[in-house]
Amino acid sequence: MKVAGFTFIRNAVLYDYPVVEAIRSILPLCDYFVVAVGRSDDETLDLVRSIGDPKIQVVETVWDDSLREGGRVLAVETDKAFAAIPPEYDWAFYIQADECVHEADWPAISSAMARWHGDPATEGLLFRYRHFYGSYDFLGVSRRWYRREVRIVRNDKNIRSYRDAQGFRWSDGRKLRVRAVDAAIYHYGWVKHPAAQQQKQLNFNRLWHTDDRVREMVGEAETYAYNGAEPLQRFEGSHPAVMQPRIAAANWQFDGDPTRARWSLKDRASNFLEKTTGWRPGEYRNFVLLR
Repeated sequence: MKVAGFTFIRNAVLYDYPVVEAIRSILPLCDYFVVAVGRSDDETLDLVRSIGDPKIQVVETVWDDSLREGGRVLAVETDKAFAAIPPEYDWAFYIQADECVHEADWPAISSAMARWHGDPATEGLLFRYRHFYGSYDFLGVSRRWYRREVRIVRNDKNIRSYRDAQGFRWSDGRKLRVRAVDAAIYHYGWVKHPAAQQQKQLNFNRLWHTDDRVREMVGEAETYAYNGAEPLQRFEGSHPAVMQPRIAAANWQFDGDPTRARWSLKDRASNFLEKTTGWRPGEYRNFVLLR
């Protein structure tokens, strides 16, 4: 069984993406790794090359910034990285530039890939998500955070990144049939210094909206105003080892407080049902879960 990792990135330095940590968090599980590096306005290419691992292959790309509908350019760039994986690899492990895997989960991930390697009905592997918000100490727990997504797929080029690259589907639109892995993806896209977060929001939202709409949504402030009433839960676990230096260097104050959370009646009901039954009403599922 051979495993290839893949990801894409542009302007990692400007917008403070932990792409090096993301790559290193799954590199030990991979025999090969493709990084699609978009033409950047900073030293992203040098940053990726500085990892210095011979397994890493860099593909230089140019983003089509006219693809503003639904964040489609993110899927296009994901597909470029996936397409560069040679056919001899069995599994393709996708990680986005603001995601990491905890080293404690490596055995479960390796075991799942080995277990389902010979089962053609299993087309991908599904991970739980931990979405951090404003601080490394808090998890977002409102209904806006997706709780599961596919991050390992068969190395079959009829599989495509879907919509804004959140997940995958077959080229004919069919959902992948997947098995759940007892492992989590740590998502850090909403944990940045407020100044870096503001710049990221201005840039990132342009992948979906017109410039006028972006200014209306994000505003003209120099720093991002994290929502102190965002429904949160204090994180009691440990972070991946690759993230520890970044966490130690965090230099901003976040005033989130779980006791101030504003829950809609709909979210309160949904949260109660999920806690008592494991079922999340109306959950978006971009996959077919095999039992």
